Amino acid sequence: MHHFTYRAGELYAEDLSVQSLATEYGTPLYVYSTATFKRHFQAFDSAFADLPHLTCFSVKANSNLCILRLLSEQGAGMDIVSGGELFRALSAGVPAQKIVYSGVGKRPGEIAEALLADILMFNVESLEELRRINDIALDLGKTARISLRINPDVDPLTHPYISTGLKQNKFGLDIEQSLEAYQLASTLPCIEPVGIDCHIGSQLTNIEPFLEALRRIKDFLAQLKTIGVKIRFLDLGGGLGITYDQEDPPHPKVFGQTLVRELQGMDLTLILEPGRVIAGNTGILVTEVVYTKSTKSKEFVIVDAAMNDLIRPALYQSFHRIDEVRPRQRPAKKVDVVGPICESSDFLARDRELPEVRSGELLAVFSAGAYGFTMSSQYNSRPRAAEILVDGTNVVLARKRETYNDLVALERQCLKK
Repeated sequence: MHHFTYRAGELYAEDLSVQSLATEYGTPLYVYSTATFKRHFQAFDSAFADLPHLTCFSVKANSNLCILRLLSEQGAGMDIVSGGELFRALSAGVPAQKIVYSGVGKRPGEIAEALLADILMFNVESLEELRRINDIALDLGKTARISLRINPDVDPLTHPYISTGLKQNKFGLDIEQSLEAYQLASTLPCIEPVGIDCHIGSQLTNIEPFLEALRRIKDFLAQLKTIGVKIRFLDLGGGLGITYDQEDPPHPKVFGQTLVRELQGMDLTLILEPGRVIAGNTGILVTEVVYTKSTKSKEFVIVDAAMNDLIRPALYQSFHRIDEVRPRQRPAKKVDVVGPICESSDFLARDRELPEVRSGELLAVFSAGAYGFTMSSQYNSRPRAAEILVDGTNVVLARKRETYNDLVALERQCLKK
């Protein structure tokens, strides 16, 4: 459930008119709902109340400082994948002991920053990374708490670009190699192996892949006991999907009940890394119709949001519901909703049945709260959109709209003398 509803023929974000927000803040505009963030986090987190657990929001889904601070106040930890995300989490007031660091390519400087911050643990993805963390910790006089990311070779039944748990994916270590890695970790002077990590993909709509991966991890835990490795944390990652179109993912309560049954009696703290399931339906992207165009083969609605603002349709062929902000009950047409970018892949929807719209009217692109702004860019030298956070009748400008000066602020002026 989300808090974007129609009242008297107009779309509202909580208690504020989206039309009025667009008038004040311009378009393209990301609008997030505080009430929806709180509702989604509590629905997910409470599903695991019967187990010791820590719910770490996946920062890559939505890294705005206002969002991170809001979720931290609800009790969330953070799952990070870069030094920049560590900086954001700490800047938002997230306790370092609630931060886990994932990702295959951690650089030495980033590892040092995380060690100095004293994060909860690193999710290690290769033997070389394990040795590097040990060397850096030794230089700094620190001990690195680590888990190893196990690749269980489970098909998550999702888009291949967001599948992460198969043998051919770049993530983690296969189970055979992992036993060797834990043996090595136990001998390294500045490494403390405390956890085991597994993440098989994103936008999963079926519980069965989670269960298959978990059962393989449980079998592996039994092997670790035989070599004397004591595990305190079981990190099952994230990946639970949401409804964009016709998907029917399990409710977090059902997901939680299923995992809790599998984990009863295990002396472990469960770590979860939800991103999309928390943030996906908390936000919309508001865009203005610039032109409409008819050809012999196509009808186009050209809007001021583009693939640089929301790349998911171009990158994953993803569906996002699109509706009028003020429905006018005109006849529907089959149209492509496209942006101004000079790429044929610049579209928000293809062959979509939408009511006839006209220049100056507003459309809302739903389910844009996750992997929307965080994946945006300045391609075609387009300043990035503003982000606002609505709370009832209050609104915070969470990120100002970029200006032309922002586009060149970090570049050198190479002028001839």
